Amino acid sequence: MQHKRLGRSPVYVSKICMGTMTFGSQADEKMAFRILDRSLEAGINFYDTAENYPVPPKEDWAGVTEEIVGRWMKTKRRDEIILATKVCGPSHGWLKGSQRAGMTALDRHNIVRAVEASLKRLQTDYIDLYQTHWPDHGARYEDALRALDDLVRDGKVRVLGCSNETAWGLMKALHTSEIEGLARYETIQNNHSLNNRRFEDELAQVCRQEGVSSIPYSPLAGGVLSGKYNGGATPDGARFSRYLNIGGRQATMAKRFVNEKSLAATERFGAIAEEAGMSLVTLATAWSKQHDFVASTIVGVTHEDQLEPIFAAADLTLDAEVMKKIDAVSKEIMYPMG
Repeated sequence: MQHKRLGRSPVYVSKICMGTMTFGSQADEKMAFRILDRSLEAGINFYDTAENYPVPPKEDWAGVTEEIVGRWMKTKRRDEIILATKVCGPSHGWLKGSQRAGMTALDRHNIVRAVEASLKRLQTDYIDLYQTHWPDHGARYEDALRALDDLVRDGKVRVLGCSNETAWGLMKALHTSEIEGLARYETIQNNHSLNNRRFEDELAQVCRQEGVSSIPYSPLAGGVLSGKYNGGATPDGARFSRYLNIGGRQATMAKRFVNEKSLAATERFGAIAEEAGMSLVTLATAWSKQHDFVASTIVGVTHEDQLEPIFAAADLTLDAEVMKKIDAVSKEIMYPMG
């Protein structure tokens, strides 16, 4: 398994990160342990969770995923695992009430309460990568970064990162850290896949110029790039099938992933993968981790049977011709010009 440095930090991670978002909902604890065990055996040392997981939520759900990960880590050597988790930040109603009665501003009070609770659930005395899950553009970046810097100084956190951040927000945070002498964000975790390449518009340049590592989530576009929604299918148990049935905000989110353009592109990407002699899941995962600004690609599964095509991408480099074909589909379907 290839490894890469997180930003300018001393921490190196496997180029595939195992996400745990569904542990405690779509994947029960027994299955979660099997997924985690097999991932570790395959050479993955990087695991990502959050204080508000699992998703989709269940009753009394917030923090359940961290508890599962914590129990699993107690069966392993802590120093062989690079653990990432997140403090909520404003979720704009999407997860209202999930943590701290919905009071999730990125101030010292909430950050300290969040990290202490995560450490307890994870049964560890430090977190390798601590990330702000959503930006708080209405607050002073100095306040959050000073609180986070104190966590680094106290040894509770090794490296800082952000998630779902804008190019402006990342540069604002980096500038603030520089002028205030505070620990900076070394990583950014945003949505980035074959079906969503907006990260490459501006954020990729920030990462390259400032030495920040991207750790993209949803490289399979929420499962769309597995092909399971092709032809308008809504498979039982699939997250977006559920969201479409619920309606409202969740259906709106699902339609951003499952739509005419994304399904047309997915079919074309599937043909490219077949011609190259690999599954679409392998192609999409390999493409994601191949970018120079990416340190590790976060994948997520609900069953151990889904792991093999992901593992197949671990040390795979797509050749120039395949990359050219992918770009052509992106330009024609997802991002037509003129």
